[in-house]
Amino acid sequence: MYQDIFPDISVGEVTDLLNAKPQTVYAGFDPTADSLHVGNLLVLINLLHWQRGGHNTIALLGGATGNIGDPSGRTTERDELQSVFIDENVKGIKLTEIIFENHQKYFWKDSDGNLPNVRIVNNAEWYDKMNPVYLIGKIGRHLRMGTLLSRTSVETRLSSPNGMSFTEFSYQLFQAYN
Repeated sequence: MYQDIFPDISVGEVTDLLNAKPQTVYAGFDPTADSLHVGNLLVLINLLHWQRGGHNTIALLGGATGNIGDPSGRTTERDELQSVFIDENVKGIKLTEIIFENHQKYFWKDSDGNLPNVRIVNNAEWYDKMNPVYLIGKIGRHLRMGTLLSRTSVETRLSSPNGMSFTEFSYQLFQAYN
């Protein structure tokens, strides 16, 4: 994976980069349900480790991208969620901040130094204000079609009988801009 992302950098340089402080790391959570599931626990624990390592940690709630739907691992397009459900689901998922609060309260000792705050953000905060021409014209020009089309999730869907809608294909642009 590192060689794909950083083809001209050695593994040692990537390790040094990842160990340099502070890095910024984020994990995204789609609001397709009103709470997270046990599979999200590994991601949350990973965020806690980054936070404990002194890094800038962001939990990103997909209030905007939930309107699009992540096509990964899907053979058909996701059903469109109504905004009211997305908003309610975002509120439910935002309660994960309790995990970070309890970690600091019960597991972090003051002698360990300051624990950086985890930022919990909703991508609807910026996408709801963004002009679509700006997104496609300014941000989209930095994405290469060959790279987008070569993703396994896209290749699989494009060759399926159902194909892939532009909405689903555009998910990559939104995810990259996050």
